[in-house]
Amino acid sequence: MTELTLALVLFLFPLAYSPGPGNLFFAANGARFGVAATLPAFIGYHLATWLVTLAIGLGLIGTLTTAPTLARALQWAGAAYVAWLALRFLRAGALKGTGVPRPARLHDGALLLLLNPKAYVIIVLMFTQFAPLMTDIAGATLVITTVFTLNNFVAFLIWTLAGDLLGRWFRNDRSARVLNFGFGLLLIGVALWLLTA
Repeated sequence: MTELTLALVLFLFPLAYSPGPGNLFFAANGARFGVAATLPAFIGYHLATWLVTLAIGLGLIGTLTTAPTLARALQWAGAAYVAWLALRFLRAGALKGTGVPRPARLHDGALLLLLNPKAYVIIVLMFTQFAPLMTDIAGATLVITTVFTLNNFVAFLIWTLAGDLLGRWFRNDRSARVLNFGFGLLLIGVALWLLTA
């Protein structure tokens, strides 16, 4: 079990810590609102991660592989959602601005995972590589699901903290617009990548 966990963490490290929809979303929210305000979306994302990963590991994967239209629809929906998030950042003002901007909520985090094709690709790849190493499929699924979720939790926390630190340097309106514009462009790039992945 320890060898499986170590191999899984090493396998997931470059995937979880490299820029992607989740990392950029949490870095941007950390920069805009701080770590504490980002926690509800953070919890929503990781709760959805655990549930979706467990479901895929226990058999949902068959549905997605036999229904390419559903998989493509998820890809387009994910790209549209990330583009919508990008537009919110492109239109945002100063980090200390009033009223309109609000931190992402629990359901925003859950939706980000549900509409993130990169997550599904990683989950499927992970199960195809590691589930066959164990004879107890249910036990292996539970271990893989939990390690995957905890690994993402740490990676996204680092990105959120980095975003929060970066955001502290951008408290006036002009520099905040530059930061938000940069995050918006990055998210647009992610949305385009999701359509071509």
